[in-house]
Amino acid sequence: MWSAPRGKRPILRAKHQTPNTKHGPLVIVLGIDTSCDDTSLAVLKDRREILSNVVSSQVPLHRLFGGVVPEIASRKHVELVDVVYREAMEQAGLSLSDVDVVAVTQGPGLIGSVLVGLCFAKGLSQASQKPLIGVNHIEAHALSIFLDQEIDFPFLALIVSGGHSVILLFTEPARFSMIGTTRDDAVGEAFDKIAKYLGLGYPGGKVIEDGAKSGRGDSVSFPRPMIDEKNYDFSFSGLKTAFINYVKKNGISDSNRSDILASFQEAACDILAFKTLKAAKDLGIRRIVLGGGVASNGRLREVFFERAETEGISVHVPPSKLCTDNGAMVAVTGHFYASLNRFSPLDIKGYSRMSWKAC
Repeated sequence: MWSAPRGKRPILRAKHQTPNTKHGPLVIVLGIDTSCDDTSLAVLKDRREILSNVVSSQVPLHRLFGGVVPEIASRKHVELVDVVYREAMEQAGLSLSDVDVVAVTQGPGLIGSVLVGLCFAKGLSQASQKPLIGVNHIEAHALSIFLDQEIDFPFLALIVSGGHSVILLFTEPARFSMIGTTRDDAVGEAFDKIAKYLGLGYPGGKVIEDGAKSGRGDSVSFPRPMIDEKNYDFSFSGLKTAFINYVKKNGISDSNRSDILASFQEAACDILAFKTLKAAKDLGIRRIVLGGGVASNGRLREVFFERAETEGISVHVPPSKLCTDNGAMVAVTGHFYASLNRFSPLDIKGYSRMSWKAC
């Protein structure tokens, strides 16, 4: 599934015997995510029943700086993680003794933030003698679809956010490979940088989507980098630069802002849909899952649904609240791994980046 950077020696998921619990089979999973600027803990029962999913957002704090400040984010996680944990357990009406397994984001993400959640999870696991599962954050975004609906394997997952733009091929639970990724900026990063350039605020994705609603997506012909290449990779740095150069040359005002923003958004959606559908057709895959914060974008969903229907491909998207970072997606991933009896030792390490390989 993924390999650690060279020179490191993690054991991602050591196999242990399924612990004996009063619930019988593993059914209650505590999921913890502190990968970026949201502190989230969730309690999941039987893979579909979310007993609690508490998210504490740091957006108001980081808005002052126009983006996430890693040091501030990690310090805020330290302050919040126990508070959010207690609230999640209270909402679920359970105590730690009721939990069967502790699942936590191991990476990728901001390393300082990742380590806060990872250390907290290790403490809970050690104190309760409940097994630990280190979760791949990107995989969790893909598997979040199972919190809302059942779909069959295999499927492609397009995970798009401020830090990631990848296409994953899932052949079965806990078995996937990356077949496409961005060569430079993630698509969400491009949205954020353009919003910052225009002084529209943070986070940029929602601001641009709202600003584009009354505009025409064909008003400006922005480039679609790499769209004609045979691979399934993306490039959004060039699109971002083309947008900035256009604004510098032609200006932007209240009269044309919505058209310019809509045209940028349309170009980004076009690239993502074209590449993902190309991969699906080439590989004979009939199901696509969208995940990550950018999957909340209404226009992106429309483009995928419209184009996939003509190809006989089904598109599956979680509710918006499950697209952004949350503990429930970590919990459902942990549930899959627990059902396969794949657990982690307490000495697992967190990573900001991961090298992908087929699993």
